[in-house]
Amino acid sequence: MGLASVNTSNDTMRLCIFDLRRGQQEGQELDKILFFFPADLPFSMQLSVIGLSEGLITFTRIFSPEAACEVIEAERHSHVFYEAEPDIWMVMVVEKSKASETMWRIDALRKVLHEVHSLFIMFHGSIRAMLEKEPSGGLTRSHLYPFIMDYLSDFLLGNKLQLPSFRDCLMERRTVQMLTVGREAAIEVQSLVGMLESCAGTTSCYSMIMFQDLLVSTTLSPDDTINIFTYAVLRLTPRALSTGVSSWSYLLKGNGASNVSATSILSHTISASAQFYLSHDTSSSRENGSHVKRPLQHDGWFKGKDGFLLTDIWGAERGSMIFLTPTICLQQTEETMYLCAYQYKNLTSILLVPVSSILNGEQGVSQVKKQVVENASLKMLKVEEKLSKGWGGENAYHVSGYRYLLVDDDRNVSRASPPVKVTTLTKESLHAMSKLREEVDLEKNRAKWNGEEQEKDLEICIRAKNNAWLIARTTRGKELYMVLEKANETLLYASDAVEKFSDR
Repeated sequence: MGLASVNTSNDTMRLCIFDLRRGQQEGQELDKILFFFPADLPFSMQLSVIGLSEGLITFTRIFSPEAACEVIEAERHSHVFYEAEPDIWMVMVVEKSKASETMWRIDALRKVLHEVHSLFIMFHGSIRAMLEKEPSGGLTRSHLYPFIMDYLSDFLLGNKLQLPSFRDCLMERRTVQMLTVGREAAIEVQSLVGMLESCAGTTSCYSMIMFQDLLVSTTLSPDDTINIFTYAVLRLTPRALSTGVSSWSYLLKGNGASNVSATSILSHTISASAQFYLSHDTSSSRENGSHVKRPLQHDGWFKGKDGFLLTDIWGAERGSMIFLTPTICLQQTEETMYLCAYQYKNLTSILLVPVSSILNGEQGVSQVKKQVVENASLKMLKVEEKLSKGWGGENAYHVSGYRYLLVDDDRNVSRASPPVKVTTLTKESLHAMSKLREEVDLEKNRAKWNGEEQEKDLEICIRAKNNAWLIARTTRGKELYMVLEKANETLLYASDAVEKFSDR
């Protein structure tokens, strides 16, 4: 549900990462390839895909030096481009099909590339820095392959990758979903934030509090909030821990057996892919046999007796069975931080402490955790109880009669109809809304290319073939998309419905 099938066995999707600064000499072309899926594709075909992409980038830069191509639509394929770092490109090539299920929004696919790159940087640092550290590229490839394949595992159902499709037109990737709380609960949450940060013993720490899969509080920058929130929903929240798949993933509706099967298939693919490519890597200095952490692997986290989440992904201290505390790199400050996550029922509290402020390594981290358990655990219990009492369930933000998506671009926040309600819409309505969103995406891109500081206000109302009303409204950094299938015949009715929704 909600994803376009891409059969891995038929190789109908190609994903590659390459460096334009590498492999420019004859006989060294393979050096530019940092990642390619599927990895067992002959190198001649890999170079063909990358060569075509490189040519398109070079050609479009003639006309737009500051912003090269974002998408090329060919007769049989769509080529989606994302310049992750200067001269380091990610390209997704998806095969077109007559089946309507494989229709997607290009912007949604680009955000998939943006997301996986942002998560990679958070755990491993920039690709360019890694290449400068070890110029042969072996170190970079040994980290990229397992990381991206683990990320793709959330899109795998059986032996098919399920890419975001038109059925996802009422959701927005790279945004956070927030919990609405009352005044009393907000005061309790703010008190908890102060307690958590005081336990760290430093003023340069950060915190994030989540209830189920919704954000309650954050002291992080917007970009870092999105990255930590995304990772938490993927691997840390109670639902993610209990199901083994990301809780916002559309694969959640599959049964447990199919999810286990998908994960096992991907695990085999990760190993085979990495071995296939790295066996052809001419690097003599790559990290043979060294530990490469895989923060996105499934079943990597579990809850400890003290309430803190534990993982063996970062390895253990030498000569002991003490797991190393995970570390991440913040995008805004570029600080390396210890990630400590405490969970009580539906409440997940994440505390980020600078590595530089902990003098005794794991012993110092243990002291911080001890302080949290002794001084803040009771407050977390109280906050969880208050939030649970005020929580209206998964349909809390359902508005009867409406199927909607509201996006605040300035705050990177979105709110939408519950997925179970969106499934009641017909394929025709979803398909038409996806096309409408494509038009809005194009209009936003035109404004960006023309150097307009503020996006123009825009409102579009369309009557679909199945008589549903489709509405798109953008104003002052906010976007509203709405589908009304049981609406009156008149445009005035649709307009009034939008006004009532906005007022509410």
